[in-house]
Amino acid sequence: MPQSSRPLRKLGFLTIGLFDAAEPRAGHESTLGVIELGERLGFDSAWVRHRHLQYGISSPVAVLAAATQRTSRIELGTAVIPLGWENPLRLAEDLATVDILSGGRLNPGVSVGPPMHFDRVRHALYPDTSEAEDFGYERVSRLLGLVRGERVTDFRGTEGFESYSDRVEPHSPGLGRRMWYGGASLRSARWAGEQRMNFLTSSVVRAEESEDFAAIQLSHVREFRAHHPDGERARVSQGLVVVPTDSASPGQRAKYEAYARQRLPRTAAPQGPARMLFAPDLVGTSEQIAERLSAQPAFREVDEVAFALPFAFEHEDYVQILTDIATRLGPALGWSPAA
Repeated sequence: MPQSSRPLRKLGFLTIGLFDAAEPRAGHESTLGVIELGERLGFDSAWVRHRHLQYGISSPVAVLAAATQRTSRIELGTAVIPLGWENPLRLAEDLATVDILSGGRLNPGVSVGPPMHFDRVRHALYPDTSEAEDFGYERVSRLLGLVRGERVTDFRGTEGFESYSDRVEPHSPGLGRRMWYGGASLRSARWAGEQRMNFLTSSVVRAEESEDFAAIQLSHVREFRAHHPDGERARVSQGLVVVPTDSASPGQRAKYEAYARQRLPRTAAPQGPARMLFAPDLVGTSEQIAERLSAQPAFREVDEVAFALPFAFEHEDYVQILTDIATRLGPALGWSPAA
């Protein structure tokens, strides 16, 4: 097997936390149970993905607040919060609060751009300011400054019996170093590096100068590090859909393979006006998946991954997949579980 030039140091997983609209608590409890299992299996991080007006987690920060009280070691991340739906000041307060509750384990990942289906939700989301809202990088810059402790107001002191701060409270000093940007373009990779953020690269990239997914992703990793003050030490996490079948039942194996086949056609060419290019899902034994990952140039340049769990599977499927990742795939990639 070809060896990675960077031994796998951190292993994480990502879930969207689906639920039944008629009984939403069960799905949220399942997500929390999966995070607890991840900690027991030795994973370094668990990430949740944002889903607005869908039957997936709409409030990952709230879910992770609950997870802080059920775990003690595993890092907790968002991949990603679309900032077009957020007020940066209020989000900064929530992130800092959850980071304090977790003991400094929160890894917030964010992205920019107009909210999905903005023309249909703009009047509910921004009834008076939809034309004036800035959905670009400036929104992330505001959040970064607020999280890192920049002044919000020119007043600090006591008024009557109450004391006021001029920055977001609570302030969590290390949180600013654990902010991630989820990017799919060279421009985003460059900007994230210049802002001293960490970089999340996933199974979706923008086909700008090539239609070769692996080459595009590699160019993003290198562009980010070329513009980050930490250079080659700058943190990059790769996220692909990975489904090991080592301990899967025949029925599970058939379901996983059918899922990957159904999604495979979208990987053949860039999709839509934005020319988004998708990576194929990796389904097979841990040995087979490790072989395919080690052949990927972008994987060979990272030492952190957050493998995405497939959508719409059952809780017992996620237990099997996570167990195989932690006990078979991770070690095959040179990773050791946390104590």
